[in-house]
Order: sequence, then C-alpha cells, then structure tokens
Amino acid sequence: MRKTTGAPLDDDMARHKPPGRFAFLPWLLMISGDVQDLVKGAFPHPWLGGLGVAAFAVLYTATVVLGLDRARLGTRAPRLLLLGVAVVAYALSLGYGGQWLMCFPVLSLAAGIVLRGDRALAFAVLGIAGSAGVIAGWHSGAESAMITGYGSVMSGMVTASVLRLFETVAELRETREELARSAVERERLRFSRDLHDLLGHTMSVIVVKAEAVRRLAPRNLEAALGQAADIEAVGRQALTEIREAVTGYREGSLTTELDRARSVLDASGITADIRQSGPPLPPQTAALLGWVVREGVTNVVRHSRAQRCVIEVRGAEDRVHLELSDDGRGVGSEPGGAPGSGGNGLKGLAERLAAGGGSLTSGPDGKRGFRLVAELPVDENDGDESDGEERAA
Repeated sequence: MRKTTGAPLDDDMARHKPPGRFAFLPWLLMISGDVQDLVKGAFPHPWLGGLGVAAFAVLYTATVVLGLDRARLGTRAPRLLLLGVAVVAYALSLGYGGQWLMCFPVLSLAAGIVLRGDRALAFAVLGIAGSAGVIAGWHSGAESAMITGYGSVMSGMVTASVLRLFETVAELRETREELARSAVERERLRFSRDLHDLLGHTMSVIVVKAEAVRRLAPRNLEAALGQAADIEAVGRQALTEIREAVTGYREGSLTTELDRARSVLDASGITADIRQSGPPLPPQTAALLGWVVREGVTNVVRHSRAQRCVIEVRGAEDRVHLELSDDGRGVGSEPGGAPGSGGNGLKGLAERLAAGGGSLTSGPDGKRGFRLVAELPVDENDGDESDGEERAA
C-alpha cells in the first residue's frame, strides 16, 4: 500500500481550485461604511475623498489581479501598484483625521498577495498593522488600535499563507507526477536492458550452434544432431528465462498499450487519434484499461475496415473514462446491430470490468462506425491487492 505523508491534505486541496483573480475584490466592501458617510456629506471636501476612494479601488484591483498572476508576480508592476495603494490608504486616513481605518486590512491583504513567499512580507504586514494601530489609537483610543492592528496582521498573513499552501500543493502534485513518470521510464529502460542482455547472449549461443550444425551435417550427422539438441535446450531455457523476466509485465501499462495501438493502427493503414489526460492510474486500473485497448484495437484492425480510429482516456480523481471509436463497418457497427455485440472478447472484458466495479458498453456510433466505452473507479489500493492475489495464487 502506498503511503504518502500529507496525502489527505493534498487530495482535499486538489478538489478545490485556488482563488481566482477576482476572488479578493469583495474585500473592498470593508470600506463601504466610510463611502456611505462620504456620500452623506459627513466628511469635508467630499469630491477629494471621492477621488481618493476611486484611486484606492482601482489600484487595489490592479494590484490583486497582477499579484495573482504567477508570471508577473516577481516583476516590479505589482509592487509599485501596492505602493500606490499604501499611499492612498495613508492619505485618506491621515487627511480625514483617523477615519478610513478599514483601508489598512485591505492594504495588508494586498500585501499578502503580492509579497507571499518573500521575506519582506512580515516587515510589510507588521509595518502596516503598527502604523494603522498608531493612527487608530491617536484618534479613537486603544481598543480601536488593537482591533485595526490585529485585523491588518491577520488579513495579510492568512491570505499569504492560503495562497502559498495552494501553490505548494500544486508544485508537489506536479513533482509527484514527474517522479512517477521518471520511475516508469527508468523501469522501462532497466527491463529493456535486461532483456537485451538475456536475448543477446542466448541468440549468440544459438547462432554459434547453428553454424556448427551446418558444418557438421555433411560429415558427422550424429555430432550435428547433438548440436541441434543443444540448440533446443538453449531455446527452451531462453523461453523460461524470458517468462521469468516478463513476469508482472504481461499486464502492461495503459501507456504501453496505447503506444502499441498506435503502431498497429498505423501499420494497418488506419489513422490513429489517441488522447490521454488525467493523473497517473493505479497499476490494476491501468492493466484493465490496457486490455480494453488491446481488444478494441484488435477488433478495429480485423473487422472494421475503418479509415480512422479515436482512443480517448479521461482520468479523474475517482473515476476514469476510456472511449474507443472508429468510422468503419465492423462487428456491431451496423445501425441496426444489437448493442454490446462484438464477440466473446468484449463479453469477457465486460465481465472483468464489472468485477472491478466498472462497466463496458459497445455498439454502433451513429450512422457509421463502432464505439466502445469503458469506465472504472480509481482505487489507489488496486495494485497492492492484485499483487497479493497473484502471490497467493
């Protein structure tokens, strides 16, 4: 059973997309109370306050949008915009005598977005919170200072932490998938190298023995027969070693079967359109789908007389969908054909998928062609359970 530290958190985060570019814009509503007072004429020079509010909203929106763009996060533009937001926030609060204090939590939130992962984040957030507390305390008392300072610290640090958590989980997921692909490639290279070494030695022995048979046959038939018996023994031994070497590889991965399907279809003059998406699949799930691809492509090549074959694999966290279709007129492709027709091979596959909690359906694909659809649940423990069954057998 595969164990991964932090996997529940990883899976839970994977189900939720990170906040979008406009997810933090509703935080501007925090200054709506001051805006209402401004409209009612509670502040002097309302036109100047209105310009300040408009500038604050525009600069904050631009800062958040650019700050959430990973490509522009390290550039100067988001930081300059953040500086502009800070200037307007301090101008409003100082110019109106300690009002507009809610601008500071919003400013701190913008700092958390732009400076996440940067050492300057803590200094910026603490500086904003400290100065906001001083302004609030000078005009409204200690309680207002504590509330404003605490709110500013929390909005900036929590926002930065949440965004960094999403980004870290995404990076870990990409790294895990890359490591899985690298492990598969290394194992494939190791197997091909071992098989090459095995067959290279065996075939060299067989060639030498065969040359001996050719030379001895005209002169010494008994010696030639002895060499032929040696060839038979070497061949039988080679078969045994090959079977041992490929134990566990016969149920090849889905990727291997898709590559093989492309090669077979191309060799048969059928255009292959193969698409695969989604996370890596457990071994047992990939093996079952590999059998579906093998049987489906075999039917296409033998019976369909198709010009084009499409194989699409769409994987999700809990289920994988495989669809194979062609434009030919093979078994079961006639519009009046019975659904699910297509031979004993497909019936056997349907039984195997049903035993794994999946389903297999087949039938005509519109006016022309045949379609095969397989669905399977994705269970991370499938590979371990199947290995246990094979060892027990």
